[in-house]
Amino acid sequence: MADANEKLRTEFNQWAAEGRGEQMESHHLSIARQTVARMGLKPGDRVLDLGCGTGWVTRWLAEAVEGGPGMAVGLDISNEMIARARSASLSVENVLFAVAAAEEIPWREEYFESALSIESFYYYPDQEAVLRELYRVLVPGGRLFLLINLYKENPYSLLWVEKLKVPVHVRSEAEYEQMLRAQGFTDTFIAHIPDLSATPDDSSSAWFANAEELREFKRIGALLLVARKPETGAAR
Repeated sequence: MADANEKLRTEFNQWAAEGRGEQMESHHLSIARQTVARMGLKPGDRVLDLGCGTGWVTRWLAEAVEGGPGMAVGLDISNEMIARARSASLSVENVLFAVAAAEEIPWREEYFESALSIESFYYYPDQEAVLRELYRVLVPGGRLFLLINLYKENPYSLLWVEKLKVPVHVRSEAEYEQMLRAQGFTDTFIAHIPDLSATPDDSSSAWFANAEELREFKRIGALLLVARKPETGAAR
């Protein structure tokens, strides 16, 4: 586990140095906005952004929960990403960032009303351990939102796998839903979030052969998994 996390840190520190953390905002803006709109955040809520990168979504979350104890916390394995997140968030009072592995969230039990992870969950070496941690830090009745572009039902996303420099999990919608339930989550819900951004005819990418592939990938959309920690805190 330590070796796998160190590989992730090294890779995403390199991404940060290349400015790819900031690129994620433009690449995922559409699906991220749609997802945050579905979260129903309220002033005073405490929300976790797991795999926050440069913190662009974390800042949205901080604005949405501003007031009283409202707080947005961004965690990432990459110390370079977190450095950039902190630098870009100096004017935001109700946001915190920390360097941490996803399966070791440095927060007390039952703290967050909501937890969000955008385009990072498939990288985590032990996804079950990450879900156990998310379950631990959510309040009873708290909700989890996992947004991922890489999953079996979107064949165009599978074109990435051999191009990535770190291992990833490729699972189906049903496998993810089963995993959530096995870790004690209930009220599981699956949605597809299309990327509504424009795709110029001359689009080129390291991940897709042509603009038509990219359009189809966007049309199928990202997989959004929503689940709730039981109100009773029932044993799993």
